[in-house]
Amino acid sequence: MPEAFFASTRKKRKRPPQSSATAKNSARPRKAPRRDEELDSDATHSDIADLDLRASDVDSGESDREENPNETPAAKRLRLAKIYLDSVKEGLTVAEGEYDAAEIDREIISARLKEDVLENAGKLHIFIAGSIIVEDPPPSRLRVKGHRMAVTSALISHDASRVYMAGKEGGISCNDVASGKQLSYAPKLRRQGSTSNGIGGKGKGKKKGNTPASELSGHSDEVLALALSGDGKYLVSGGKDRTVGVWDVIGLAWVKGFVGHKDTISALSFRKSTNMLYSASSDRTLKLFDLSPGVMGYVETLFGHQDSVTGLDSLRGDTAVSCGGRDRTVRFWKIADETQLVFRGGGAGSSKARDILDGVLDEDEGVEMYESSRKGKGKGKGKDKEKWVEGSVDCVAMVDEQTFLSGGDSGSIALWSINKKKPTFTFATAHGLDEMESSTEGKLRRPRWIVSLACLRYSDLFASGSWDGRIRLWKLEPSLRSFSPVGSLDAPGLVNSLQLIAMPKAWASDKEWSADTRKTSKDTTNTDATNGVSPPILTNGVGKEPRLGRWIRLKEDGIVNSALIFALRTRKATG
Repeated sequence: MPEAFFASTRKKRKRPPQSSATAKNSARPRKAPRRDEELDSDATHSDIADLDLRASDVDSGESDREENPNETPAAKRLRLAKIYLDSVKEGLTVAEGEYDAAEIDREIISARLKEDVLENAGKLHIFIAGSIIVEDPPPSRLRVKGHRMAVTSALISHDASRVYMAGKEGGISCNDVASGKQLSYAPKLRRQGSTSNGIGGKGKGKKKGNTPASELSGHSDEVLALALSGDGKYLVSGGKDRTVGVWDVIGLAWVKGFVGHKDTISALSFRKSTNMLYSASSDRTLKLFDLSPGVMGYVETLFGHQDSVTGLDSLRGDTAVSCGGRDRTVRFWKIADETQLVFRGGGAGSSKARDILDGVLDEDEGVEMYESSRKGKGKGKGKDKEKWVEGSVDCVAMVDEQTFLSGGDSGSIALWSINKKKPTFTFATAHGLDEMESSTEGKLRRPRWIVSLACLRYSDLFASGSWDGRIRLWKLEPSLRSFSPVGSLDAPGLVNSLQLIAMPKAWASDKEWSADTRKTSKDTTNTDATNGVSPPILTNGVGKEPRLGRWIRLKEDGIVNSALIFALRTRKATG
């Protein structure tokens, strides 16, 4: 029996049906390599076709080398890199037609490549603040008028050919930077059946004949914020009518309006070099829109703030920074991760007062600490150490992808890093103290609020504005642990908005107001690059009252509702 059992097993293994089935199955996998080979062949031909298309823009000699089958991958990469550098040279020739290959090779091309790498990494890499000159002589300045009420926002286009302004009367204007003349104007619209303020009459519900905001081709109330898209095709506006308006930059033609915010739109910001738009509102939310061609729609809403969002800024990364006014927080939004980092403002000077308000300290203990600081007990204490409670964070500006600035009603400017919950550095009363007379209390002092902030993107230079009649320029230390003042510019009025951009080439060639007719130092320039970095242009909107209210009104002489454009100068590089 056992022998027969083993014998039958051997026979089953050698059965013809199984061998034939195995032969059929063995033929099937042989076809797969043929299909793979055909796909590889097609891909190879498509790559060659793509290379031939690129070579059509180059000389015939380059095309012959592309078809060389003996070319190694390393040689191919080297050849394509040379083609790219040649295209960079063509785009960076000087305006007058002169071509200095040595200068381009050593400075412009290397600076551009380094800038691209560092900017993609989101790090500060432009160091220009130390070379800025604000006196002897002062920078050239252009004042652009055109609004009856306070200018709430002012922006210069990417090519610095036009300046856009928004005013509290509800209008938006476009002016030529070379001459200052107005090119176009979009006035405030009045809804049918609405009152003079454009909101609607008395009574509950919708008033008969009142035109919805979504059907208007413009704004029906104060315009408080402006932003330019990354491609420079769209101007976006927002204000009290709760509508995000999209305009064509040429002629201010209405493109589309987005409704969705439930309260005043207070701030707008585009991601650098994109058409992704952030909007902030007094309804305590941020909204994200995609204005790319073919999309032009709403994306999502971000929640977190406990009070009106008053400031907003963003850079190249998929992040944004916003401040929540009276909730005294700055929030760093990570859009892709759907998370946010919360930074509580106030600074070191207001911690004891805040502890009293929050119930952490007894009132008697807090008063004793305050009185001791006022009387100067201990070393280094006295009225120079006077501290101010920050009750509102009103403006923010991003330095790079991990560092940002904030300012508020305590008059302090705080430097933050996303790696620390407390400010890295705080500069108290940056714009000084404002004195006023009281019939009962005598002379009272209060800090001037930080109303606006702006940073030259990825650089060590930023500006701040208040109502002391000066725009102050600041220099960040390379370690990003502190900053110091550089100088100030004359700007009578309340500085409601600030913008810093790099000066384009041949800036002064077609602008009479920026051509310096006075005797200047040989060590200064307003057209040449300093260490490969162009000098900045500072644009700001000024008015007699603040952007988000009327809690102060300036009546001094010389204050005009307008936009000011400064062509800053830098010292020429030496050596």
